[in-house]
Formats: sequence, C-alpha cells, structure tokens
Amino acid sequence: MTYSGAVTVGGPADVHELADLMISKVAVGPMNNNAYLLRCRATGEQLLIDAANEADTLLKLIGGDGIASLVTTHRHGDHWQALREVVDATGARTYAGAYDAEGIPVPTDVLVEDGDTIRVGRVELTARHLVGHTPGSIALIYDDPHGHPHVFTGDCLFPGGVGNTWKDPEAFASLIDDVETKIFGALPDETWVYPGHGDDTTLGAERPQLPEWRRRGW
Repeated sequence: MTYSGAVTVGGPADVHELADLMISKVAVGPMNNNAYLLRCRATGEQLLIDAANEADTLLKLIGGDGIASLVTTHRHGDHWQALREVVDATGARTYAGAYDAEGIPVPTDVLVEDGDTIRVGRVELTARHLVGHTPGSIALIYDDPHGHPHVFTGDCLFPGGVGNTWKDPEAFASLIDDVETKIFGALPDETWVYPGHGDDTTLGAERPQLPEWRRRGW
C-alpha cells in the first residue's frame, strides 16, 4: 500500500507501514486536526499523538489492544478535546511538554523536556522542545534504523511554514530558530514530516523556503 498522508475528517485512516513501526493517521474535528497512532510491530504496544477530537473515532482506530501512552504536542484546545475520554477508556499514561502541561486540563503523568526519550514498545522517539507557537510545544522524532527519520511536528511546522505566532516577532524568531536548529539542522532532507493539521511533507521540500519564511516573518 502507498502512504500519502492525505486524510479527511470522516474518512479512513492512512497507514504508513515501516519495518519496525506502523503509523496510522486520521483527521478529526472541525479544525481538521491530525491524530497519529503508532504501533510497535515487535510488541504490539501503541502510542497516540494528540487526542484532538472525536473520541469515538480515535478509540475505534486504537482498537481492542488499547494504548500504553498518549502524547499531547501542545496546550491548544483543538489538540486535546478527546483527551479525557480516551484516557478514561484506555488508562494511557499521558505525556506533554513541561512548559505546556499546566494549560492542558487533564493531568500530565510525564513532563517532557528537550531531548527526552519516549518509547512505544521497542521503538524510541526523541522529543524536541520548540518554543514560539506555545511555550512548551514538543515535536517527536523517530530515527528509523532501516530508513529515513520521521518527525511529528504538532503545530510547529507545516508545508509552507512554521506554526502561527500571532504576529509576535519575538515568538516567531524563537520558533523559526528552534525549527531550523533542532529539526532542519539535525535531520536530512528525506525526513518525513507529520504535522498537526493537513497534509504531510518532507524537510527537503521545505528547506529551500526557510529564507523566505524569515523574510516574511511568518
């Protein structure tokens, strides 16, 4: 099966099958949020990124095996509307950036700092703290030993630009500096980008636009 990352609210999930990890992407809610279910192929353990909305849709995607953990990429309400219901149904351990957890109305079990490792079965994800869209946004990097890296960027990086910083020059400078240093500066062009809304992209497709993003200020 060919993975495109193009999903629509009410439509089926798209599944990216890697050697050690299966990534299922689904769109939910009125703001077309993406939620990602990661499944370790060796152990069957699962992790959900952003219980954004439509708890029934997410629980159907999760299935009978449940999830061990649930990561919220940042504090904005469109990314946690289904968090309480999914946690109550699954008992998942919750993770969020240390500087955003106070803005998420479901207790965070693990406060995530820059460089922390989050595991799903035998697969390791590395968290990167990106400041600007919110104070404590995190991205998750899976450095696939059998191929190129994969990065889940929340609302910090999309096709065509970084996340909204509401015309705040200081916040924009912080976000683009962090994205350029911790994402573009650390990962190759082949890296697949899974954003919090809309279609996927690659770092190679976006890298040439970095100077223009800086010039325009958004």
